[in-house]
Amino acid sequence: MRLLRLGPAGAERPCVAADDGTVYDLSPVTADIDGAFLAGDGIARARAALAEGALSVVDDPGDGTGLRVGSPIARPGAVICIGQNYAAHAAESGSAPPEVPIIFFKHPNTVVGPYDDVLVPRGSGKTDWEVELGVVLGRPARYLDTVEEALACVAGYVVSNDVSERAFQLEDSGGQWSKGKCCETFNPLGPWLVPAADVDDPQALRLRSWVNGEPRQNSSTADMVFGVGELILHLSRYLTLDPGDLVNTGTPEGVALSGRFPYLRAGDEMELEIERLGRQRQRLGQG
Repeated sequence: MRLLRLGPAGAERPCVAADDGTVYDLSPVTADIDGAFLAGDGIARARAALAEGALSVVDDPGDGTGLRVGSPIARPGAVICIGQNYAAHAAESGSAPPEVPIIFFKHPNTVVGPYDDVLVPRGSGKTDWEVELGVVLGRPARYLDTVEEALACVAGYVVSNDVSERAFQLEDSGGQWSKGKCCETFNPLGPWLVPAADVDDPQALRLRSWVNGEPRQNSSTADMVFGVGELILHLSRYLTLDPGDLVNTGTPEGVALSGRFPYLRAGDEMELEIERLGRQRQRLGQG
């Protein structure tokens, strides 16, 4: 089962895709795929409605060739990101692997659909791609004690592109990274939210990215410095994560910051994929 949202920006309709790819209207179960839905046992209710045949078919493949595919979750209350969480990426950034998670924030309004255009900011010369495993919360995470408790707070997983402007992030930052992370359209998400119960092991997923059809990143979530459970546990000691919040868990090596590839320009195309979670694609436009 996969959750998705179809329709114009701001007017997306909640849907669910069955294992055979058929897309169904989830409106009888919920008005949207948001924190309230996830916290209210929404995934179980959607699964039951699907099994009972209570939902009508949507005549759309949900792959971007029909209706617009929106972010699979409504705008989250918070987007929390983890920096340098793959040792090889830390190395290509000129740093040693972190001893504790590095945390920064993206503005929630950066979240867009998986096939929406990404805008190169005005004055940008160093716009970069980052394929990441996105973790969506399904219950509050506050002062947790164990990794098991942390993983129990996860509603599902999603492909996330933590688009970055490196000059804004590192040269104009004033010591923080968020200037290079919060430009509009800088967090394409989706195409689907896959429930945590349908992902056997979040630390065994292949991540890949391409620019203009050429390979860039090819790694596995097994190479994370801090795993999903460790991250949620750690974050819960410093802030409260709410249902519907998004955690971007870091990117592997193979970004333009490495110096091995050119930065993005208007007209380029990014593709990102995570095993079992789907594939997304964006064209670069000018902001």
